[in-house]
Amino acid sequence: MRFISFGYFTAFISTFGQTFYIAMYSGELRSSFNLSHGEFANIYAAGTLSSGFLLIWLGKLIDRMDLRLYSVCLCLGMAGACFTMSIAQDVLMLILAIFLLRIVGQGLLSQAATVTMARYFGEFSRGRAVSLAALGFPSGQAIFPAMSVFALLFLTWRDVWLISACILMILVPPLLIWLLKGHSARQTDFIQRTSRSPKNTSEMGGVQWTRSQVLRDIRFFLSMMAMMSTAFVITGLNFHQVHLTDVKGWDLSFYASCFSIYAMSQVGMSVITGMLIDRYGAVSLTPFYMLPMVCSTFVIGFFDSSLTIVLFMALAGITGGATATIISTIWAELYGVLHLGSIKAMVAGIQVIASALGPPVFGWLIDYGVGIENISIVCGFYSLLGCLLLAGLFRPRLLAFWRL
Repeated sequence: MRFISFGYFTAFISTFGQTFYIAMYSGELRSSFNLSHGEFANIYAAGTLSSGFLLIWLGKLIDRMDLRLYSVCLCLGMAGACFTMSIAQDVLMLILAIFLLRIVGQGLLSQAATVTMARYFGEFSRGRAVSLAALGFPSGQAIFPAMSVFALLFLTWRDVWLISACILMILVPPLLIWLLKGHSARQTDFIQRTSRSPKNTSEMGGVQWTRSQVLRDIRFFLSMMAMMSTAFVITGLNFHQVHLTDVKGWDLSFYASCFSIYAMSQVGMSVITGMLIDRYGAVSLTPFYMLPMVCSTFVIGFFDSSLTIVLFMALAGITGGATATIISTIWAELYGVLHLGSIKAMVAGIQVIASALGPPVFGWLIDYGVGIENISIVCGFYSLLGCLLLAGLFRPRLLAFWRL
């Protein structure tokens, strides 16, 4: 349980680099640097895109470094990112701060939280382990926005980031080391277990794929075309939450408080998905997990009541909870666990790139006068097509109705 707590806490502190948290400061950042919605989105995209491409390379390090050293380095890196944000005085420093927050937070810390669970737990407990560790993500979504709103009542946004850096540098590394107590024995057991597997076979009967082999598998690229829609859509909408609430006439503090609903939905669905994966496998569930998000985009597109926020957060949270578990376990089922860090680094890199594209695309459309409702509806149809693509890849019998 201590090791699962490591995954949970790593996911929790990744919140500093998640879009919804950075977006809580978008008003202060745009005011301080005199930026429009589109300009800030472009800056955010520049930092995030560059972090996504670098993540594809840096993510391999988790396969090669001792996990204790690796996690402490990530923690100190996040502290440095928060400190950079606190002292940023121009646009270039802001881009650097966002780059560091995204590469360490959304990228490497999120990857570490789920890859470690998927790697060290076996076939019949992996889903539950990943789902429990992934609860750190909704915990951050429930706690950080409310804490941010409260802190900004008494502190400047720069002070909040500076205090965060101090906490990450002084208090967190010893906790991570304690949570990884006994990891040497765990790593030795993992090496022996994989070496005993006949011809290094994966659980679905195939070889333990290397990253170069995965890159030659068309299923990987088609799957990612569909799966990246969650990062693109939810990041785009949450990044422009200030504009969304202005257009809809909603209270921003109420919107921020509803992240707790998102978090509760994500928690519940994460646990349920973990149990379902252990019974049926991630591959079988993949075509269904984005359907609630499809509904959430249509809710934003067609309804204006403030209660719409509750329904949107609940539906998006269901997909968010399933995503955190499925997208971390499906690759272990398809390609094995021996090179899972390198493979998951590619997946995380593509997700980061997708999340980088969401804010500027939404920002450009907003600046050109396209309504946020119309943007949301189009995103819903894109995600629905993604569900059909995943069904065609992994559950083709579900598409039998096309032949009727």
